[in-house]
Amino acid sequence: MALHWYDFLCPFCYVGQHRTAILVRHGLRVVELPFQAHPDIPPGGIPAGPRTGPMHAMLEREAKEAGLPLHWPARLPNTRRALAAAEWGRRHQPRAFPQFHKKLFDAHFVLGEDLEDLVVIDRHASASGIDLAALHAALADDSADTAVMEAEMTGRKYGVHGTPAWLVGERLIAGLRPAAEFERLAESES
Repeated sequence: MALHWYDFLCPFCYVGQHRTAILVRHGLRVVELPFQAHPDIPPGGIPAGPRTGPMHAMLEREAKEAGLPLHWPARLPNTRRALAAAEWGRRHQPRAFPQFHKKLFDAHFVLGEDLEDLVVIDRHASASGIDLAALHAALADDSADTAVMEAEMTGRKYGVHGTPAWLVGERLIAGLRPAAEFERLAESES
């Protein structure tokens, strides 16, 4: 089993979906856990600014190689509610979670949608088979947010300070590493 901490606004996490798929393809069960990378982003988000330079070029190349379309969003949202909705889905509707998780990444990096907008979250939740009434109750009573805090505390216990991060066996992999490294890691764990 492996643990993977992610945030929907993190482009390294977006590409990291491909790295997680490598682990799964090799037979590892991966538990996706939320970790708000930038809790300092206020409600309403912040402008993203220009996306140029070697790091952005590398991310674009990695996304293309992974078969992931990448359209840089103009704003960086506060992702807390989207993370809480996804974590509630993982815990309470695990069959719907993988699709919901992917749809929220795509909402940000492919469709340019605002992950703070409950209408956006609801549309992707509904399309994934998530029970909206139960999800709204969990968002309203803060139990979904509490689940995010628990996932973040678990991450910190293992030394996670940012996203993406994977705990495979006893090894913490922080940051996006080359696909070949994940292939070797998965082979050694399977």
